[in-house]
Amino acid sequence: MRRYFAIAMLCAALPVFAARSVTDELGRKVTVPDHPHRIVCLTPSVVDDVYALGGGADIVAVTDYTKYPAEAKMKPSVGLPSDPSMETIVSLHPDLVLGSGDLNRADTMGQLQKLGIPVFMVDPHGIEGIYKSLESLGHALNREQSARDVVAHLRQREQAIRTRAQGKPKINILMPVWYDPIVTIGKHAYITDLIEIAGAHSVTSDIPQEWPQVSLEAILTRAPDALLLVRGSRMSLDSIRNRPGWVSLPAVRANRVYYVGEQIEYPSPVAFDALEDLARQLHP
Repeated sequence: MRRYFAIAMLCAALPVFAARSVTDELGRKVTVPDHPHRIVCLTPSVVDDVYALGGGADIVAVTDYTKYPAEAKMKPSVGLPSDPSMETIVSLHPDLVLGSGDLNRADTMGQLQKLGIPVFMVDPHGIEGIYKSLESLGHALNREQSARDVVAHLRQREQAIRTRAQGKPKINILMPVWYDPIVTIGKHAYITDLIEIAGAHSVTSDIPQEWPQVSLEAILTRAPDALLLVRGSRMSLDSIRNRPGWVSLPAVRANRVYYVGEQIEYPSPVAFDALEDLARQLHP
C-alpha cells in the first residue's frame, strides 16, 4: 500500500501539457502530449523506431536488451520488457510510455494508465506491420513527416532487394528459433516476409501461427535446403547437428546454413540491415 501511495504522489507531480487523442495499434484511445519530450520505451524495437523518427533525444529510459542504435545502450533501463519497474518509470516523470503488444503485458499497461501515465502501443505483424508501426509512432509523437520519409526509404531498400532477387531460384529455408521444443516462424511473422524478399522461401510459411511450435517430423517432411540462424546465438549448426534426428535434414547433412546478425530479431528499421545481409548471401 505504501509503495503505491508513493507512486501516486510522484504521479501527482507530473507536469501537464497540451494534449490530443490518438488511437494506438491495439485500438485504444490514448491522450498524448502534443510534443512528448520524456519518453519511456518498453521494447528494444520501439527504441529503434523512435530513433529512426528523430526522437532519440526525447527517450529518458529503455528496457534491458536494448542494443540499437548503439547510442541507445547509454540510456537507463527500467528492467525487463515483460516486467519493468513501476517505481523507476514513475520516478522519471515520463509524459509518454511506448510499448508493443507482443512483449509487454496488459497489466503493466493498466497499472501505468491508472497512475495517469499515457501508454501508446504498437503491434507489428509482417513487414507491413513494421511500416505501420513507424507511421503510428510518427502520429503519436507528432513526427508524421519523419515517419513518411523513413517508411519511403525502407520501401526503397525493400524494392531494391526484390529487384535483385527477381528471376533467381529460391532456396527453401528453415529458421529454427529454438529446438526444444522446436519453435519457428509462421505465415504472419515479419521474418518470413524478410526471407521471401531476400529471394528465398521459408518452408514453414504455410503455418498460420506467427511463432509456431512444430514437430521434428513436420520439419523433416518439409526437407529444407538450408538453415537460417542468428550469428552469435546459442543456435549453431554444431548444436543442431547434435540434437536427435536433426542430422536427417538435407540442410544439416550438407552443412548448408546462412547466418545473419541479431538485427533480424527486431521488427524495426534495423531489421533491414539483416535483410540486405541475407540477400547478399543468397545471391552474391
